[in-house]
Amino acid sequence: MSTQVVLITGGLTGIGRAAAVAFAGKGAKVVVAGRRDEAGKALVKELRAFGSEAEFINADVRKEDDVRAMVDKTVARFGRLDVAVNNAGTEGKVGPITDQTAESYAATFDTNVLGVILSMKHEVRGEAAASSTSPRPTGTRVRRAPPSMSAASTLSKASPSRWRSRSPSRESV
Repeated sequence: MSTQVVLITGGLTGIGRAAAVAFAGKGAKVVVAGRRDEAGKALVKELRAFGSEAEFINADVRKEDDVRAMVDKTVARFGRLDVAVNNAGTEGKVGPITDQTAESYAATFDTNVLGVILSMKHEVRGEAAASSTSPRPTGTRVRRAPPSMSAASTLSKASPSRWRSRSPSRESV
């Protein structure tokens, strides 16, 4: 296979940035996506210093139009998409649950869950249009839901909002 084309959401800091550097160091063509232009351009310059072809795309994974454009620009630039690292995420508003609002929860959920769903939707679509091998999103297992199941329902039920907290038993305290 030729040089891999890698798309990384949330690629400007932390794990996403480290993944971008690692892929660039191995010679991959790297697209980093995030919301901060200055940081994105600086990272691309660093990735190119490895000899890697690299691009930055300003995108907010909570917005479907941004995600669609991010994938379309990646495929237009490099002709395909081989690897998708859906890394964009946030811990949200820090503090006790009593300080959380519906809005702060929604913003966190939209980044951490909806962002992955939208990214995977368009990565698979973009890859099908490029007629190459399927992208291999990391951090998420992709499978087709049976016709009687909703992919959105299946994915949302795996979200932290559906987890039940358990109080420790007296024996474990």
